[in-house]
Amino acid sequence: MDISIVIPLFNEEESLPELTAWIERVMQDNGFSYEIIFVNDGSTDGSQTVVRRLAAGNERIHSIAFARNYGKSPALNEGFKRAAGDVVITMDADLQDSPDEIPELYRMITEDGYDLVSGWKKKRYDPLSKTIPTKLFNATARKVSGIKNLHDFNCGLKAYRRDVVKHIEVYGDMHRYIPYLAKNAGYTKIGEKEVHHQARKYGHTKFGLDRFVNGYLDLATLWFQSRFGVKPMHLFGLLGSLMFLIGLLAVVAVLVLKIVSMFHPTYFFYVTNSVYFYLALACMVMGLQFFLTGFVGELITRNSPERDHYLKAEEF
Repeated sequence: MDISIVIPLFNEEESLPELTAWIERVMQDNGFSYEIIFVNDGSTDGSQTVVRRLAAGNERIHSIAFARNYGKSPALNEGFKRAAGDVVITMDADLQDSPDEIPELYRMITEDGYDLVSGWKKKRYDPLSKTIPTKLFNATARKVSGIKNLHDFNCGLKAYRRDVVKHIEVYGDMHRYIPYLAKNAGYTKIGEKEVHHQARKYGHTKFGLDRFVNGYLDLATLWFQSRFGVKPMHLFGLLGSLMFLIGLLAVVAVLVLKIVSMFHPTYFFYVTNSVYFYLALACMVMGLQFFLTGFVGELITRNSPERDHYLKAEEF
């Protein structure tokens, strides 16, 4: 099979027939063998009824329906598990992503050899309250991830080699960072294609400004996992050692001042009145806590079933 199209959806009953007809037309015009996997993320409208009706008229349409709303990342993850095409395309169900982009995305994967191609909606039809935070968010993501050539990490329109989606786990809200997940898994040939962004035709956006706050927290989590996920002692042990060293130096300062006061009757020094005493106490306790955190982290990673899982590029 040439293409699997994974479409997460939540309350998009109005757009589904038009989107499906558009995809079917593009697939037929280009002679692709394909499947469409709708992942219904707990819709409360008639979306699933529409999907059933569409599937009855086209055996290439499949559906996964969650019992409740879990989020876009779990929806994509389940769709990736089900996908059987050589190239996997993801797109949103709200008609803001154009299926006409699919042939070129497919060509970039199959002919240009990209592992992942992400869409870039250079011209957007979103309010400034959404576009400005998005630019800041993407600038930060480029800096942290090291993927300098992507302008829009969170674009729903992406294409993947099948191996990529089978070797990454999209959880929480990590759909924003799929290129970063792919890079950490060893798939480093990541490209970008400028795509057309259409104004929303039906319904309303499902995302609020809180996604940007959560996005930065998720980015920090992903950065930590990529750098220290299998070696937490390298971070916490270093921080603990530095804190303990600062505390030790403060102890030396306290001892020196106390000794000086013993030989100078006019100089009175009370240990408990010294800032160095409390600095030494705080730093040594914090240093010990950091060190123990790293030690516990090492024990956890040692017992992780993914500890010795390595992605092999080739083996004879």
